[in-house]
Amino acid sequence: MNAAVPPPTRAPAAARRRPRGWIWFLALAVAAVMLYFWLRPAQQEAGGAAPGGGGRGRGMLRPMTVAVAGTKTMDVHVYVTALGTVTPLNMVTVRSRADGQLEKLHFVEGQEVKEGDLLAEIDPRPYQVALQQAEGQLARDRALLHNAELDLQRYESAQEAVTQQQIDTAKAAVAQYEGAVKVDEGLVASDRLQLSYCRVTAPITGRIGLRTVDPGNLVRSTDTSGLAVITQMQAIGVIFSIPEDNLPDLNRAMARNAALPVEIFDRAMSRRLAEGTLAAVDNQIDSATGTVRLKATIPNEDRGLFPNQFVNVRLLVATVPGATVVPNSAIQISGVDRYVYVVDSENTVERRTVKLGPGEGETTSIVEGVKPGDTVVTAGLDRLQDGAKVTLPSATPASESGSGARAHSTHGGWSGGRKQS
Repeated sequence: MNAAVPPPTRAPAAARRRPRGWIWFLALAVAAVMLYFWLRPAQQEAGGAAPGGGGRGRGMLRPMTVAVAGTKTMDVHVYVTALGTVTPLNMVTVRSRADGQLEKLHFVEGQEVKEGDLLAEIDPRPYQVALQQAEGQLARDRALLHNAELDLQRYESAQEAVTQQQIDTAKAAVAQYEGAVKVDEGLVASDRLQLSYCRVTAPITGRIGLRTVDPGNLVRSTDTSGLAVITQMQAIGVIFSIPEDNLPDLNRAMARNAALPVEIFDRAMSRRLAEGTLAAVDNQIDSATGTVRLKATIPNEDRGLFPNQFVNVRLLVATVPGATVVPNSAIQISGVDRYVYVVDSENTVERRTVKLGPGEGETTSIVEGVKPGDTVVTAGLDRLQDGAKVTLPSATPASESGSGARAHSTHGGWSGGRKQS
């Protein structure tokens, strides 16, 4: 008989759970350490910014290094910007006013021509023949008129030998030939004019484009394409539109100065191409777009503008004298509020809500909230809070000269964006 095998012994439950308990303990310890180091910077900033905090807490904090700039007083120009198209003041399609064969072209495509320059020649022989015929008819009628005038003189000197009817007939013949001579003179003048049309000249001064017909082809006065197109380059116009809401400011500006200055910039608004003056304002608002068209005149002496070129237009409508301005990078956004951080004499920042005015370039005028001479923070704003201590670039320790130099360069440029919180 086989001996009974004893059942396997099990370890106590506490012994089985002990390794798993140590794992959970270590995991909780690691999480606690990570949470401590995560919350420590925020606690330090809160302790430094809290009013009346203990000296020990603030002594352990390290002030943030920021870049600053002083507010300035300057005249701020108020501009209206718009998109525009360069348009020539005069553009003419050169057409022949005489029908015939094109014999010669006296221009090079793309060259500058002056008013009156010879551009093309049409075969003049048919018009020369017609002129000769008209001149011959004129000479014949003048001879007949001269003979009729002599007959009238004879009849009038011998009134006793002729009848009154003969005298009247002689007078009528003179009048008839006078009329014929006038008709002939008109025909001669017309033929001479047609002959002059065989020489095509430039009607305006400008740049001539590509030719549309070659020598040897027959041209007619009814051809719509013409021979070429001349475009005036100096001066040149710019057509642009502004919103109807800007009309009151524009009207006030024009009442002060009829020749408002206009600046023309390239497509990227990064390079100024030319300057000019406002020439005209359209007489009605486009109801479909709510805009009104304006026209500026540009001297274009360097030919920097080209017809149909797309440009940006900046129109000066007002100037705010003695405005307090700050760099754009100092202005922060929080909902509908705009605010800046002002640094006092103890290097403590204060958050101030400001009311903005017009801006120009990298600066914006402040209507309310700061005054001239205040120092505002322009960089290092990411974790800045009201009442926090800061370090200015000039006070940065030697070991941190690299970061301080970077902050100073940011301050010197007055550049950067606005933080939105």
